[in-house]
Formats: sequence, structure tokens, C-alpha cells
Amino acid sequence: MRLIEYIPWKRAIIAFTLLLLGNTALAAGLLSPSDGSLPPLGIKEHHVSVVVEDGYAVTTVEQTFHNPHAQDLEAVYSFPVPEHGAVSEFTLWIDGKPVSGEVLEKKAARQVYEEEKSAGRDAGITEKDSYKTFDISVAPVRAGGDTRIRLVYMQTASVDTGIGRYVYPLEEGGVDEEKLAFWTANETVEEAFSFRLLLRSSYPVDALRVPNQAAAQVQQLPDGEWLVELANSAGARKEEGARGNAFNPQQPQSGAAFTLDKDLVVYWRLQANLPGSVDLVTYKPDPKQRGTYMLTITPGDDLKPITEGRDWVFVLDISGSMSGKYATLTDGVERALAKLRPEDRFRIVLFNNTAHELTRGYVNATREAVQQYASQVAGIQPGNGTDLYAGLKKGLNSLEADRTSAIVLVTDGVANVGETAQRKFIELIRKKDTRLFTFIMGNSANRPMLEAMTKASGGFAVRISNSDDIVGQLLTAVSKVGHQALHGVELKIKGVKTADITPREIGSLYRGQQLVLFGHYWGEGDAEVELSGRISGADKTYRTRFAFPAIGKENPEIERLWAYAAIEEMQTEMENFGEQPDLKQAATDLALEYSLVTDYTSMVVLREEQFQARGIERRNQQRLANEQAAQQQRAQHPVVSRRVDTKQPLYTQPRASHSRGGGAMDPWSLLLLLPLLVISVARNHRVKPDGG
Repeated sequence: MRLIEYIPWKRAIIAFTLLLLGNTALAAGLLSPSDGSLPPLGIKEHHVSVVVEDGYAVTTVEQTFHNPHAQDLEAVYSFPVPEHGAVSEFTLWIDGKPVSGEVLEKKAARQVYEEEKSAGRDAGITEKDSYKTFDISVAPVRAGGDTRIRLVYMQTASVDTGIGRYVYPLEEGGVDEEKLAFWTANETVEEAFSFRLLLRSSYPVDALRVPNQAAAQVQQLPDGEWLVELANSAGARKEEGARGNAFNPQQPQSGAAFTLDKDLVVYWRLQANLPGSVDLVTYKPDPKQRGTYMLTITPGDDLKPITEGRDWVFVLDISGSMSGKYATLTDGVERALAKLRPEDRFRIVLFNNTAHELTRGYVNATREAVQQYASQVAGIQPGNGTDLYAGLKKGLNSLEADRTSAIVLVTDGVANVGETAQRKFIELIRKKDTRLFTFIMGNSANRPMLEAMTKASGGFAVRISNSDDIVGQLLTAVSKVGHQALHGVELKIKGVKTADITPREIGSLYRGQQLVLFGHYWGEGDAEVELSGRISGADKTYRTRFAFPAIGKENPEIERLWAYAAIEEMQTEMENFGEQPDLKQAATDLALEYSLVTDYTSMVVLREEQFQARGIERRNQQRLANEQAAQQQRAQHPVVSRRVDTKQPLYTQPRASHSRGGGAMDPWSLLLLLPLLVISVARNHRVKPDGG
């Protein structure tokens, strides 16, 4: 370990250097073998269109690959898995016409693709590489020609403490050593790049911003809409009107090259003092059949601040995969330590191949101690493997029963040394009575395992991008850990038959957190809804009453969102308790029924006649047509409020926001004082059993 004198400009230079080093990792882009055995292809165009409404986001990505060489080649494009992102469409243009894909079991899909490729027929496949990447293969890209593809994925878009956040992931996490060793990536868009996000909110929005993108244009439109547009010079395709997400394939003009190496992050801030609320989105085209619902609960701000002194244990990942993210970590740790009060204490545990404690016991959070240890953390050069288990185990040691304490884990979670089984981490966490607060660094992190560990302790997890707002993310986390929490949360629905609710176990709700649940229902009419839990050991119950509709056709996408959430829950159970054939088959069956790309299924595109020749049913084609028709209908109408608890509000207090309570400055104002190179992490809190 190399230590440096604590001089701010030196720490800034180190942080900036580490960020530059991190850019040597793969970003989203076209992969070519590192040995140069095949010539590289180019990305001619890359266009992104996002629509955020009704609590979820639909992202459409269109790309054109170019082959400048004299031989036909295969294109392999890789990009990080979006947070809870469910791929619903993969379309390949064949003979100038779009052909959408169908989902098959993973092995069967790969076999079909290889057979079609070997036969020289146009084909494509989208596969999921665990939690790391989605990989798209297309063959052939004709000599001297172009190949156009479209990918669509959907994900929930919750609001936290009054701030909404959307991330388009581009920066590769640097966690897959085999891929980094084998492939090089061409992440440069040679001609036309554009990014367009349309936010449609029934709750009033104060402001919208895109950090680190000075060229981004933001417009407030009528009827609760906001529009973000970003493009290289003269390179964007123009959309038809302000609404919708369809591309207009007119001839693009050439613009400056754009590099797909940094995440694009969009924040929006809701007005302060909005009420706590319950929003209901349903899809039930046949009143006699089963319907699907998405229930979003935004709590009122009735969790009280915590005032007693606390112990903090920071468990920090200094392995090689953190190189591109370590500047984020060091800056965040310094800011987190600076927020501690003199009556607080802290320890710092570091881990890579092994784990050791930097502080050698608890240290009082004086200004001098904070500066000393922040300097030492900043002076470390990340390297070697990741023994996450050893780091967490050392952090859990020496907790004092008579002190309120918290474990703050900052990592990308890619354990490759020592114990790596997820169930072992869950068992370790449950041995101690403590809350774990996890900050998941970068893309391709082992988010499923880190979220499972955190949930098992009753804590919360936050994903951090190098493109995030440092103050906004910091104050959001601080507002949570500095207040009581609702633990052991349960939701009951009476009066309407419901089933298949996910998540089955909710866990804890912290200040500003939304609760999003999916499920099925039958029939219609009024339902009594009860949300209960414990605050500092005392029982707390909230009640409301609202109607489930007999019919609803506006949001067919929530069927896929429910299915993907259910599959993720099954995968977590198998990671915790070992793979179970019945669960694996259930997850596979759901993915096939709802046409989703998962660890067990892939989406393959063939020539239309080959779908018929192979007897592959065009189920996804029918589902896509239904979703696209619904999206066009929604785009033609004003934003619709989905709030259902207006007659009997679930909460009497307004929802939490950064501009009310706690005495904290508005992070959007503080951001004016910060440089555009932003990095983030946060401090946390542990509560006693059933406490706040």
C-alpha cells in the first residue's frame, strides 16, 4: 500500500488518472478478436429513444453496422445489462424489411443461429451473459455493406426522495477478465448518434438535467412532458413530432464521431410537498380473464430522524476490477467520512486478494482522523483479485452490541477469490444483527448477489455510475440512513382475488423509497389494501381502499415486467439455495411464454421463411404488435394520472424530498458548485432489531 500526503490537488490528480485508466476497459461496442484474426467492423449509426411513463421506461436502440472489407463478416455487439432490463424485441433488417425475433431455449437458439449462419442465410441472436452483458451476434454483414438492427428493452423507473433517474449503460464494468483478454471493442459511432428521452409524468416536474452532457437540449413540453435530446453534430434523425419513440429513417447526415464509453444519466425532480400516493397500472384486455397489475406506493415522509451516535464500518473493494471506478469510491468515502459527527466512530476494511483493516479498530470521527484516512484510501492503487467474502467477514467482526452500527459495502461484487457462492454470503450476513448498505459500483457488477445480500440484512442497495451526480446520490443515501425505517413490511389486498405477487418478501422501506409490486388479479371492484411493518419496534399500519378495473388495454408491457421480476426472484432463490430443476424450468417456461431474453433463453432472428420451415411460432411478433399499438395510442393522448388512493389516502404526510426536512440543501443547487467530472458513493446506518 502506498500512502501520500493529504493534499487536495494531489488526490484530485490521482482520482482523474484512475478514471483515465478505467477507460482502457471495454465499453459498449463491436467486439473483434484481440489477435487481429478478423478485421474490425464499424458502427455507422447508433440511435436511442426512451419513453418514461406510468412507472416504467421503454428503451429502443437502433444501430447500423458497416463492413468496409471485401469479405462477409459476423458482427458481435456487447453492452452492459441495464438494471432489471428485460429485452422484449430484437429486429434485424433483411432484404430491406424489419424481421423481429422469437425466443427459444438458450442452447436451441444458438444451434439455430449457427446453422443459419453456416448456410449463408441472414440471422441474428441476442443472448444474456449472466448479470454482465447482453451480446448480439448478426451474420452476415455483407462485404462493403450495412446491417441494421433494433433492440428494445423495458424496466421500472421509480422515483427516490423526489428524484427520478434513468441510466443508459454504456461504460463496461471491467469485471470479465476472459472477455477483456480475448476481445477488443470498437465503441466509436462513425456517423450519426442520437439520444432522445421523453418523460411523461402525471406528477408535476420541476426540472430535468443530464450531467456531464453540456450539448444535451432539455425542453419542457405541454401536458406534463419533458424532452431530452443529444446528438453529434448534424447526426441525429429527426422524430415525427414531440411524442412517441418511432424512428424516422430518413437519410442521416454525417457528424462528428461519438464514443459509446460513458453512461448517459437523466435526472428529473418532482415538485416538493406532493402527497404520498398509491398508483395502479393494469393490463386486462378481457374482463373474464386474469389481469396483471403494477402497484407503486410512494410513502409519506413520517419517518423521524435518528440523533444518537453511531458506528460505521466501511468495507471497500480495492481489487483490479475497481480501477475504472476507484476515483468514484475514494471521493465518496471522503465525503461520507466528512458527514460523520464527532460522536460517531468508524472503521475501514479493504479487500482484494486478502482483507485487512486500515484503521485497526474504531476511530472517532474527528476532522483530523477523517483527513488522515481519506488520504490513505486515496493513495491506494487497485489491483489483484476480489475476496469479497473475506472483506465482508472482517467488517462484521468486532461489532459492539451496545452501539448502533452499520456496514457500508462499496464494490462491484464480482467475487473471484475464496468463497464465491451466494448462499454463503447470505448465511454470513444473517449471523450478525446488522444492516448492510451496499453501493454497487459500475456496470456489469454482480447486482443480483449484492441486492440479495443487502435484502437479507434489511438494508438497501444503490447502483452508482461514474456519470452520476455526486451530491444528489450522496444526499439521497444520507436522508435514508439518517431516519428511521419501516421494517418487516407486508402488503395485504382484500376484496379482489390476487396472486403471483412479486416480490414475495418486501423487507424494509427507507425514507423516500418507493415500493413497486407486480401481480395478477381476477374480477373487478373495490379492494382494501393494508401496508404494515415496524418502526423502532412499534407496529405501524397504513390502510386505503380503491378499485381494480374490469378491463384495461393501455399497458400490455407490464405483463413482461411481471414475468421478468418473477424470473429474477426465482434466480435469486436458486443462487441462495442451489439450482433446482423445477425452478429452472419454471423460469424458462415464463421466459418462453412472455418472450424474454434471460440466462436460460435467447432471441433469434431468421428469414421469415425459415421461421416457418423450422416450425417456430411467431408469438413475440404478435405480442410486439400489441405493445406497439398501445404505445402509439398512449402517445396520442395526454398524460393520465394513475393515482387511485385520492378518496382514502394511504398517507397523511407529503412524500419525502430533498427540499423538505433534515435541513439538507437542495442537491440541485449544490451541483452548481461542483465540476462536471462527478463521482459518487454514500454513508449509511444500521438499526437495532425492528428499529429505525
